[in-house]
Amino acid sequence: MTDDPAIWNRLAALLPEAEAREVMDCWAVGEQEAGLGLLVSGILEHQVLISDSVRAQISVLAEAWGEREALTPQILQCRDGGTPGPVRLIEGDGSTAPEAMDGAEQDLAGLVLVPWIACARCGQVLMRAHARESWGGLSYLARHYVITTPNRATVLRLFPADAADAAFAALQQACSEAA
Repeated sequence: MTDDPAIWNRLAALLPEAEAREVMDCWAVGEQEAGLGLLVSGILEHQVLISDSVRAQISVLAEAWGEREALTPQILQCRDGGTPGPVRLIEGDGSTAPEAMDGAEQDLAGLVLVPWIACARCGQVLMRAHARESWGGLSYLARHYVITTPNRATVLRLFPADAADAAFAALQQACSEAA
C-alpha cells in the first residue's frame, strides 16, 4: 500500500489549504480511506482540473486502500485538465479479457481480467484479475494485477494482490525505460 508522503502531499496540494491539511491529517493518523474520500470530494467540490495521470494515481491509491469500488464513480467525474498524461484510467469501459492469456495461464486460470489503466505511450495495459463469484459478479478484491501487451493477449508482468502500487509503478517505468 502506498504510504509515500510525497504522493499524498502532491495530491492534497490540489485542494485549498484547509482541505489539504485535512487530507494530510488523515494520512498522518492512519485514516487513508477517509483522506481519499476527502481528496476526491474536494476535487469535485472545487472543480479542480486534474490530468489523466492524477486520476490514475488516485485510482491506484483507492485500490490499495480498499476504496476503489466506492470512489471510482466520483474519480471518473473529476474534471479533465486537458493535459494528456503518460497513463490514463480506462476503468469502466465494460471490457474484459479472456480468462486464459499467454504467459500466465496457471496463475490466472478462472480469473477475469478487467482493464484498468493504459499507458498512452506504448499501449500496455494494467489490469485487475478478479474471481467470478457464485452469483455472477466479480470479486470485490483483485487476486492479481497484470500488465499486458497493447492487444491484451499476452501477460508481460504478474503482481500479487497486495501490489497495486508496484504494478502501477512498473507500468510507468517500463515505458519510460523503453523510450
